[in-house]
This record gives sequence, C-alpha cells and structure tokens, in this order.
Amino acid sequence: MESSLARKLGRFAPLGAAELAALAALEAKPRQVPAGTELVHERQIGHRAFILQQGWALAYKLLPDGGRQVIDFRVPGDFMGLRSVLLRTSDHSFAALTDLVVSEVPADRMIASFNELPRLGTAILWAASRDEAMVVEHLVNIGRRSALVRTAHLLVELGLRLQLVDMADTEGYDCPINQYQLADALGLTAIHVNRVLRQLRELGLVTFRDGRVTYQDLPRLRRLAGHHSGYLDQAIRAP
Repeated sequence: MESSLARKLGRFAPLGAAELAALAALEAKPRQVPAGTELVHERQIGHRAFILQQGWALAYKLLPDGGRQVIDFRVPGDFMGLRSVLLRTSDHSFAALTDLVVSEVPADRMIASFNELPRLGTAILWAASRDEAMVVEHLVNIGRRSALVRTAHLLVELGLRLQLVDMADTEGYDCPINQYQLADALGLTAIHVNRVLRQLRELGLVTFRDGRVTYQDLPRLRRLAGHHSGYLDQAIRAP
C-alpha cells in the first residue's frame, strides 16, 4: 500500500520501482510515539530526521519567558528535522500533537539515498523547499495579514496539504489542533482565535468545531485569505 510520503513525492515526479523501494526501506521500521512526546529539542546534537506516517506533530520554538511560537503543523507524509539533520544542531523542536507513527532516518542513510537515486533526492529536495515556502507564508501571516485573513489562510493551506495525502476533500478535513495551539501558530491569543473562528462561521465561510474543519463556502474563504496554491506546488509533474 502506497505510503503518504510516496503519494506526496509522486506529485513532484513519478517515482519508479527503485525509488518506491528506497522509500519503503526508509519507512520499514515504524515506531509509535504517544501524544505530547518531544521527538527533537532545540539545539539537540546528533539527532535524526523522522518521516511522519500517521498522526499530527508540532514544529515550534520556546522563548525564555515560556512563550511558544508554533512554526508549522506536520501531517502524514511530512519529514521532521530534514533540514536540521545536515546541521550541527537542531534549530527548533518537534513534539507529537497526537499519537504518532514515525520512522527514523539517519543522516547517512538519507545522503546515501540521494547519491544512489538522484530522482528521489530531487523529490525530497522539493519537499524541503516546499516546507520553506510555507514558512515564508506563515511569516507574512504574522507580520502583515489581519487575524481574520491569517486564520482563513492557514485553514485553507492545511486542507490543501491534507488533500495531497487523501486526508481532506472539498468538504473539509479532520483537525486535532486546539485553539491554544492555533493561537501559538497565528501569533494571537486563544480568546482572539475563538472570536475569529466565530466570525468566519457567521460569515458563512468555514466552521471549526469538534475536531473537524467544514467548509461552508471554500471559494469565498480562499478569496478572503488571498490564498494562491502556487507556493505548495502540488500539480503533478510530467515524467
């Protein structure tokens, strides 16, 4: 059965039998991680990258005063720590938002895959570049977009990312994020997030309730968010 990572990377370029076999080998030893577990902490030395097979995770930084900035949410098919594994230390932390199934990928194994299978290496580089593009959008969210627009933008983005791995459709998606975690991602307070979600619901755009994001009018929601999906680069490439 094709993994979420294989489906995701296959959107960049069709993967042959050798590439699919290499991905299967990278994911061959999954392990379960309970919700709340920290997988990588900031400034950790000698850590491994992880492939997220099931569940949701947080990428974040903690401030000296105890504040937390959520950099991104990780969903099945995503790497965690891919960029930092080539650095001396990790530049941020990862923790399990829900129970997870992950596979660990040592740096030397990853580099060997790049050398042996350049097409797979290029696809993985695409995934890392796409993650970087999302961070840029999140920076613009916090720096320039209003609370209403940045919330709409993130909800649309999550839906598109989940569609890529068959976990969302044009009706909506299951989402385990609570209002405190959403607030930490959007640079808002939980109270402000609650008001914004109510406003989006009253505008007839989207409802986020009981762990489910339900689109009421996706085209209008995207227009409000000013969301263009180009930075996600999800169109299937020609061979």
